[in-house]
Amino acid sequence: MANEAGISLPTSIAPWLSVRNSAQAVEFYKAAFGAVEVYHIEDPGGSVVARLSVNGAEFWVGDESPEHFNFSPESLGGSSVRIVFTVADPDALFERALQAGAAQVYARSSDGASGASSIPTGTIGRFAVR
Repeated sequence: MANEAGISLPTSIAPWLSVRNSAQAVEFYKAAFGAVEVYHIEDPGGSVVARLSVNGAEFWVGDESPEHFNFSPESLGGSSVRIVFTVADPDALFERALQAGAAQVYARSSDGASGASSIPTGTIGRFAVR
């Protein structure tokens, strides 16, 4: 696929996490997972839209906007999205998430996954190695 300038772009699908306090969420993802901001825009009120990358795996984070039907887990009373991190050392990444402020939802399971609620976003993360 090419854009208007004729630059070839790969097709990708990336989740967009609607959260409350997106600026704080971006800082959490940087601290917890080593995320790097690929794109960042901020309005005068402090709302942020950011495209983040964790070792090349990209996702978006932005403040909820109910008027556009984008709701945070807090507004929904839960999340409709779970993020699966497939990494070489899931225990180390899980521990890093906890140190950055995530809360453990459940202990390591028999399938080799750990779970954490990625505070402040309310999104559930599973950490696995395959």
